[in-house]
Amino acid sequence: MADRLIAIGDIHGCADEFEELLEKLSPRADDRVVLLGDLVNRGPDSARVIQLARKHATTSLLGNHELRLLNFRKTDDPSHLKKTDYATLAQLNGKCWDYLEAMPLTYEDAEHDVVLVHGGFLPGQSWRKQPARVVTRIQVVDKDGEPRKRSEAPGAPHWSELWKGPPFVVYGHTSRERVAETKWTLGIDTGCVLGGALTAVILPERKLVQVRARKKYYAAG
Repeated sequence: MADRLIAIGDIHGCADEFEELLEKLSPRADDRVVLLGDLVNRGPDSARVIQLARKHATTSLLGNHELRLLNFRKTDDPSHLKKTDYATLAQLNGKCWDYLEAMPLTYEDAEHDVVLVHGGFLPGQSWRKQPARVVTRIQVVDKDGEPRKRSEAPGAPHWSELWKGPPFVVYGHTSRERVAETKWTLGIDTGCVLGGALTAVILPERKLVQVRARKKYYAAG
């Protein structure tokens, strides 16, 4: 059997659901399991998520939540921290930090012309050269062509609606009630920590596998 590329959306500390999803997926030795970032924060057990990731994932991509914690660790400046970050900081040990610091921005499967990323890309530019602040945070593109969060530019188009490809991009970060698909993109953050579901997609066939959240761990402000 051919190896599978399995992408898993934002876990946000939901270790029980992550474990359940892994059991459902039953990854084989030659499968590649790639986590799309935001493994940590908001949910109950970021440290156990990282522990499971170290054991089962081929790699985990840098999300905006990991980037924020890493920036704090580098600068000691707490001004960008959110309230829920402090619970995570109390959980993380040296091995956890080593894992976060080794996270790449993207994962490319050239054979199937697929790129995995946490947030996304600015359309019309080479995806390879886009910086962490863009690819971990972008949601919509404002009228000046700048990357924004949805809340910063209401009504602006999501970057995925403007992405013409190739490559085909699988991403997380923008939480929605259900998976969002365009011709050239697939968004699989279905808001597990918000009480939704944790979603995986098996490539190249794009088969979805989900587990429901056991509860709502976090209310988006």
